[in-house]
Amino acid sequence: MKAMGKTRRLMALVTGGAALAAVLVAPGAHAAEGTAGAHAAEGEEGRTVSGEVAARGLLPGWRLTGTGTDVRFRGLAAVSRTTAWVAGSKGTVLRTADGGRTWRDVSPPGAADLELRDIEAFDGRRAVALAIGEGEASRVLRTADGGATWTESFRNTDPRAFFNCLTFFDSRHGLAAGDPVDGKFRVLSTADGGRSWRVLPDAGMPPALPGEAGFAASGQCLVSSGAKDVWLTTGGAETARVLHSRDRGLTWTASASTLPAGDPARGVFAVAFRDRAHGIAVGGDYRPDQASPQAAAVTGDGGRSWRRSATPPPAYRSGVTWLPHSRTAALAVGPTGTDLTLDGGRTWRTVDPGSYDTVDCTPDLGCWAAGEKGRVARLGF
Repeated sequence: MKAMGKTRRLMALVTGGAALAAVLVAPGAHAAEGTAGAHAAEGEEGRTVSGEVAARGLLPGWRLTGTGTDVRFRGLAAVSRTTAWVAGSKGTVLRTADGGRTWRDVSPPGAADLELRDIEAFDGRRAVALAIGEGEASRVLRTADGGATWTESFRNTDPRAFFNCLTFFDSRHGLAAGDPVDGKFRVLSTADGGRSWRVLPDAGMPPALPGEAGFAASGQCLVSSGAKDVWLTTGGAETARVLHSRDRGLTWTASASTLPAGDPARGVFAVAFRDRAHGIAVGGDYRPDQASPQAAAVTGDGGRSWRRSATPPPAYRSGVTWLPHSRTAALAVGPTGTDLTLDGGRTWRTVDPGSYDTVDCTPDLGCWAAGEKGRVARLGF
């Protein structure tokens, strides 16, 4: 009976993953647009709704939550359907434990001048946030009490270094990646949950290309899958590349992607892997007046080779995630909308016009997106 119970729960999750994709392609399944900086009326559970949606009833899709701020959130850590953290400009960190109905400001004291671009959370109490910038502007902060207190566990002292993204393999082991120093990308490592960090040796790192760097746009320029595999995305050079390590950042291999390159504004902005082999890359040119053809690619060999999406998103995309318990469905987000793929990234369809910078999903079917003007949304039914 116990085994049967596990099987039923697994089947429910798999079915739920398909349902998440279904609600996004259903007619009218678009996010309700509104001002995220203003709380919704009491009884609406923090959602702002348009007249059309109000008239037709609450529809599935992205549902904006009332964050009470207008800062830009490029850092997002989805813990579950009910719990999520966001990090953004002006040193702002918010946390919800009720599915976005309410948000608590848990920003680190004295951090108003910091630009927080990534946050990784293990649960509703433990989180690690990354501030970006040259020299001492790049810092790592950690909380173990839900944001009531924060500890600065790393401050960059090299004026040449600029850190962009964080990732964790588990609750203890993680990496932070920055732009090249002395011709190679710089990587930090922690083995104690972010309490302390060390610069990894760069002997196993391939040389950076001229002009090559990372993009701190969504917290997804460095992602991991499993216990040791991690991928680092690049842009700014003649070729936009994806670097892969199988040993937690000690040695790396570099592969050319098919995404737009040849300009400091172009490259791979985010990747997502559902296992060690199958991944999706998105990016393009972040300038709003520039086209981004071929802004997505897929791999089936762990990033050794990349294939263009036959029908890519129509514009630059900065964030991407696989839908939980699905081998074929994923979401990509950017300033001009959300796109859905149902075939592993080969073809994409725009399903929502709202602006988001980053997106993340959890095993219990919780999907969240965050971006400019305090916008944070949860995928609802």
